[in-house]
Amino acid sequence: MKSYLTKDIRNIGIVGHGGTGKTQLVSSLLFTAGMTPRWGKIAEGSTTTDWDEEEIARKISIQTGLAYAEWPASGGHPAGSERVKINFIDLPGYSTFITETKASLIAADAALIAVDAHVGAQVTTEKVWDYCTEYDIPRAFVLTWMDRELASFERSMASLEQVFGRNVVALQLPIGSEKGFRGVVDLVAMKAHVYKPDGDGKPSIEEIPAALADEAKEAHEKLVEMVAEGDDELMEEFFREGTIPIADLIPGVRKAIVAEKIFPVLLASGLRNVGTASLLTFLADAFPHPDEHAQVGFTEPNGKDERVERKYDDGQPLSLFVFKTLADPFAGRINYFKVKSGVLKNDATLTNYKRGTLERFQHTQVVQGKQLSEIAELHAGDIGAIAKLKETTTGETLGDKAAPIYYKPAQLPEPSITFAIEPKTRADEDKIGISIHKIIEEDPALHFMRDPQTKEFLLAGSGQQHIEVVVAKLHKRYHVDLTLKPPKVAYRETIRGKADAEGKHKKQSGGHGQFGVCRIKMEPIERGKGVEFVDDVFGGAIPRNWIPSVEKGIRDAAARGYLAGFPVVDFRAVLYDGKYHDVDSSDMAFKIAGSLAFKEAMKMAKPALLEPVMHVEVYAPDQYSGDLMGDLSSRRGRIAGSESRGHNVIIKAQVPFAEMLSYANDLISKTQGRATYSMEFSHYDYVPNELAQKVIDAHKATHGEQPVEEEA
Repeated sequence: MKSYLTKDIRNIGIVGHGGTGKTQLVSSLLFTAGMTPRWGKIAEGSTTTDWDEEEIARKISIQTGLAYAEWPASGGHPAGSERVKINFIDLPGYSTFITETKASLIAADAALIAVDAHVGAQVTTEKVWDYCTEYDIPRAFVLTWMDRELASFERSMASLEQVFGRNVVALQLPIGSEKGFRGVVDLVAMKAHVYKPDGDGKPSIEEIPAALADEAKEAHEKLVEMVAEGDDELMEEFFREGTIPIADLIPGVRKAIVAEKIFPVLLASGLRNVGTASLLTFLADAFPHPDEHAQVGFTEPNGKDERVERKYDDGQPLSLFVFKTLADPFAGRINYFKVKSGVLKNDATLTNYKRGTLERFQHTQVVQGKQLSEIAELHAGDIGAIAKLKETTTGETLGDKAAPIYYKPAQLPEPSITFAIEPKTRADEDKIGISIHKIIEEDPALHFMRDPQTKEFLLAGSGQQHIEVVVAKLHKRYHVDLTLKPPKVAYRETIRGKADAEGKHKKQSGGHGQFGVCRIKMEPIERGKGVEFVDDVFGGAIPRNWIPSVEKGIRDAAARGYLAGFPVVDFRAVLYDGKYHDVDSSDMAFKIAGSLAFKEAMKMAKPALLEPVMHVEVYAPDQYSGDLMGDLSSRRGRIAGSESRGHNVIIKAQVPFAEMLSYANDLISKTQGRATYSMEFSHYDYVPNELAQKVIDAHKATHGEQPVEEEA
């Protein structure tokens, strides 16, 4: 494999809504470029970038797929090289896996947004557009499935212009429609590219068909006006000549695309291999090389300190950024990285700036799907892979020890759904921690934790399908079998009133008996303070050495709960009196006395149930705001406010966690998947009496005990 210079590299993120044919398109582009001997098909499970077992079985992209093509650049390419290397970053389109898309798109210098020619702009089309805006990268649209029934160039263009504005402009027109789609009109060079469907993807260049001549002339003039609009020199030429000569238009189009002044629309059928060579030429000629895409480094890992200027340049100190990690059960950890500056030579030793450790880059490789090929060196801007680094994971920067720099990783949203997981066997329980942490290395959108109160293992992710895929991976890769359950709500108990109670433990059983008496006062304290114990004993009513035993008895009893077995919190217990016996008193006797005093006090202190309340933020198109606010209110939520952001709204609310267990799926159905949400713990608050009694009854029934009536 040849090493390519920075000016001859294109890093393209292939993004779009799920089902728009991104992976099939990449497979066809690779076949057209002669990079694969066989034309991979989704239906056959033979595409280059969807190679994971779960992806083949589900026929959707779940994780980042990498591939590359070598393709000749035309005369319009400013570098004037013969061939360029196009790195494809094939990214998931389904909302469940969209965090993977955001995490890996950070490595792209431009984006090709796939749009179903039958449907037009969809939910994820808007999301990935926002990601491109955040990363400040040029983008173009490709209308896929142009060969399908009801595919419409006109309707799709109208949809894109309505959502993304007048700067969306056609660069091609279709020749034929639906099953008759057989080529494109190049509106820059004003030539027809005619393909043989199901062929090798190489067109014959012909004159524009007479039936399309007027339409092509009108579209060409619109393109010329849009390009001239953002360039003073071209604008003068346009007014002077009435048009722009093709020799000047080609670099003008490229300049406008790189400056994000126009967003061109191209056409293709990945399944029939029509339009692919024209698309490859566009990617090689019109999209920027890495050094045309600005990058920012920082002196500290949090990305808030002094900025460091570092260009994509072979002459700069070596640095690279790891944007994706794979956990392969056989090859171990595989890191995908982008060389941000300098030249990476095989067998180099680099410093991981975050960890301060050295990593040896033996067998640096380039990626073609699941095939890794060794390469002698990678220049600034190129993408590669390395296996078996000792400690490095996603989001970390490595490089020359003498010139440290930190590149900011993608900012991912918090998980939106949580499941309790239960190992099926003891063997599964022993392997669960190690196996899940390997999966988390390749999927930063996952969170794994153990709830200290409910004792459950919790797995949080972007959606139910996301968690199900993780469970399937654990089974296939590591032979760990898990059962998914909804998580338990971590209720707590507290008191509303004051109490004064005595705990007396007296037992005679021959020989030494057991004797301990303690008197305590209990009162509520500020929410979140936990349990406070105060020693207020005078005159030696209880010797000093047994007072900690009373405290332990109270704390242990509080941890076991009173109403329904949930920990009792936010109260103060004041030990003020008691009795002891010189012979029969002991640590155990006073511990039991403390426990009994606690239980007696709880009877009088108006016990109540607390529930966790979450701070929830919902991000949705503004037309759904009324319905979503009403829905949150019906979940006992308190709306804290909302703010507009473009055509979207952010709704903020405080909602009990018990009402949010099914929210992820409900939100998808209410907004057709166009809304997202995040939530984090806010505080504990009282459960309404009628609901509290149901929780208490359910818990007591499960544990075979009679419910305790809660006092108002």
